Amino acid sequence: MSGKTGRPRPAPTAKAMADARNVFDHGLPLMLGVRVLEVSAERVIAELPVKREHFNRGGRVGGGVLMAMADAMGAAGSVMHRPEGTRGGGTLESKTNFFSAARGPVLRGTCVPLHIGRTTSVWQTSITDADGRMVAMVVQTQMALPVPGD
Repeated sequence: MSGKTGRPRPAPTAKAMADARNVFDHGLPLMLGVRVLEVSAERVIAELPVKREHFNRGGRVGGGVLMAMADAMGAAGSVMHRPEGTRGGGTLESKTNFFSAARGPVLRGTCVPLHIGRTTSVWQTSITDADGRMVAMVVQTQMALPVPGD
């Protein structure tokens, strides 16, 4: 993992890994059809089989679809690495660069941590098309919220 600090981090627990996978079983990731392929301490990999509903008027996958895919992936990574004593979190900031039109038939995202701290983490998701061409890169900051009363 790039951006490591000097202190060692505990490996995610089996429950944390399951919770990270669970991000894709609800809401927008489920509706879009994002499928998680790998959840590990080092990365989250997912794919999106492109459907007609993902296309904009110009016949390309809409930018919001790409952003939603990356947001779910960053959320999964954040959930997996949440420190004890936190109960939830969310996206604080997200920045997307679009490099090429996305058409499908399948898009693949690889999400890696750039920073994992006590209350925030930063995730970079690269989305590529079936030919391996980069279509978008998303960098987002996720927060972890303390349990009330702590």
